[in-house]
Amino acid sequence: MSRPALPLFPGWFVVAGAFAVTFVGFGGAYTFSAFFEPLRQTFGATRGSVSLVFSIAGFLYFSLGVISGPLADRFGTRRVAAAGMILLGVGLALAGLARSLIEVYLAYGLGVGIGVGLAYVPALGAVQRWFDRRRGLASGLAVSGIGVGTLALPPLAALLVEQVGWRATYLLLGAACGLIGLGAALLLRNDPAGLGYAPDGLPALASAPPPGGLTVSEAVRTRRFAGLYLACLICAFGVFTPFVHLVPYAMDHGVPAARAALLLGAIGVGSTAGRFLLGGLADRLGRETTLLAMVGGVAASLAAWALLDGFWPLMLFAAAFGVFYGGWVALLPALVMDAFGGRSVGGIIGLLYTSVALGTLVGPPAAGWMFDATGGYRPAILAAAATSLVGLIVLAATFRRRN
Repeated sequence: MSRPALPLFPGWFVVAGAFAVTFVGFGGAYTFSAFFEPLRQTFGATRGSVSLVFSIAGFLYFSLGVISGPLADRFGTRRVAAAGMILLGVGLALAGLARSLIEVYLAYGLGVGIGVGLAYVPALGAVQRWFDRRRGLASGLAVSGIGVGTLALPPLAALLVEQVGWRATYLLLGAACGLIGLGAALLLRNDPAGLGYAPDGLPALASAPPPGGLTVSEAVRTRRFAGLYLACLICAFGVFTPFVHLVPYAMDHGVPAARAALLLGAIGVGSTAGRFLLGGLADRLGRETTLLAMVGGVAASLAAWALLDGFWPLMLFAAAFGVFYGGWVALLPALVMDAFGGRSVGGIIGLLYTSVALGTLVGPPAAGWMFDATGGYRPAILAAAATSLVGLIVLAATFRRRN
């Protein structure tokens, strides 16, 4: 049974739920930089081994989309995302109780990694099905939660670490993120057909066909998927380096810890702007062209980072990098829907994000180990810029082919 279009399309509630899920999920995950030095000092660890905590979580929350997407298609986005948000809160809280770095790997790495992995791709996949004409805008608004979370939660965590210690801070974050995330997950719905709507709030026809497009097995056999996968893999080697190493880099260059934590907030500001503004702009200018510009901007900003020190130059870098990173993340789900249709969009996005998972697993620890070996961050930062440039070349070649 169809329903008339309403002034406030229910799809925007789905966008709001996805925004809040990404806010607490990635905002909670990116607080890791505030805990970097306390963990290193508490457990007497190297920078490479501490970086591996974040990378385990990142590997899991990007790779698990290949499982959580199909699970959401079968059991419902709301149930799968709710389970993920509960695990996120439990993982953060247990990290505060860890007695060794191995226990931090297990609590934070597994709890945060699996928790965000169960929620992220299902939430984004649901948003894609609710919109067509305004898909870029809706996707950008949904993932802007990552930027706002990066703006708000890492500086808050740094302040709490100074006031109550890192263990109590993890307990507080776990409780807050778990409760807020669970409430947000309840706003999610798989697709508009269940409420009698078509995408964008149009009344659905009683005999409307199911969403068209490729299955996961059909999509992975296309050259376009292979190109997207390779480009994302290469870019991910470097793009997550600032989320782990920008704060310790700034502290090495004389920036106090409390101010250094604000640099991640600047990434959040830029990322939020990129997600809010560039998603809608890409709908008009072309999503492929805009994504190429974003990846090129990531490479250029990382190269500039290698030459900078001092708080304000690093703030400018962080904000610029955030814009380009935010635009990149905002556009990927919409491009997947453009290329392969909505039939298995959750599963295809999830499989594509395994490339980002592998890059995240390798990149930040490699940067830490390069620092341990050379005594400085410049080689690692230049390597991050170089991988982003190679990823841009692969992506441009992929878009040149139309199949």
